[in-house]
Amino acid sequence: MSSTKDNISEILRMVKFLLFSISAGIIEIIAFEVLNVLTSWDYWPKYLTALILSILWNFTLNRAYTFRSANNVPVAMMKVAAFYVVFVPVSTIGGQYLAGTLGWDETLVLIITMACNLITEYLYDRFIVFGSSIDTNKRALDKG
Repeated sequence: MSSTKDNISEILRMVKFLLFSISAGIIEIIAFEVLNVLTSWDYWPKYLTALILSILWNFTLNRAYTFRSANNVPVAMMKVAAFYVVFVPVSTIGGQYLAGTLGWDETLVLIITMACNLITEYLYDRFIVFGSSIDTNKRALDKG
């Protein structure tokens, strides 16, 4: 049975993840829109470039501040990469189909994809990437 303190900590963790993900989303949207204006690329290379930038930003902040993990960075990044080995093809092919074949607005497709990413990545990071190493970094140990 979890305590009220544990519940509050978990809610705060979700809020931090949401806020950092919003900042990563802003980076992704700006990068995508810049590529949209400056290139004649199809949806998928614009999406992949913007996504990679946001992944690096989001991983760095969430590892340090949301999950406060002292785990091995290369191992954690490989776990995140495994998530994206599945997510990227599905979202890229799906996004290209919606935008390229069905003619949906590319920005709308990007926002829908980002919402799916937010939910699935939080659960994956929380339980698989950082699950056993949450609150183990110096920042977490100093606060108690």
